[in-house]
Amino acid sequence: MQHTISVLVENEFGVLARVAGLFSGRGFNIESLTVAETTDPTVSRITLVTRGDDRVVEQIEKQLNKLICVIKVSDFAETPHVERELSLIKVTTNEKTRAEVMSIVEIFRGKVIDAGPASYIIEVTGDVGKINAILELLRPLGIIEIVRTGRVAMHRGAGPINARNDKERAA
Repeated sequence: MQHTISVLVENEFGVLARVAGLFSGRGFNIESLTVAETTDPTVSRITLVTRGDDRVVEQIEKQLNKLICVIKVSDFAETPHVERELSLIKVTTNEKTRAEVMSIVEIFRGKVIDAGPASYIIEVTGDVGKINAILELLRPLGIIEIVRTGRVAMHRGAGPINARNDKERAA
């Protein structure tokens, strides 16, 4: 089963390498990875996707929490949340296929962000199912290249995760 995990970490050099090293050292695969600063510039959020049963994910969470740079670990599996991914897709086009490509893009609320004589670059944002669905429709038309950001996720509800207060309470 896939798990999307959020890891709030100190925003300092080497942190991502330590987190990734934890995964590789224990034989766990990272299927998707995104990292960026939060509203607090001293804290970054790593959002990663991995596979495993509940026991494996529990082990991952315990190991992550042992790292000194980690502030908070959250598995989105059991909580209401929103997940999105951005994809850029370069598709071959010609006079016969342009209308069909545009129709597909419109259905998926995507955008053509670059148009050349023989190709379009399409931008699509949505959940993994939406991205996979547009790829399946565009594949017969000739996909040249795909770039995907990886998933980002956020808990639903009124307030943000208060990383500093959680860390201070734990200390």
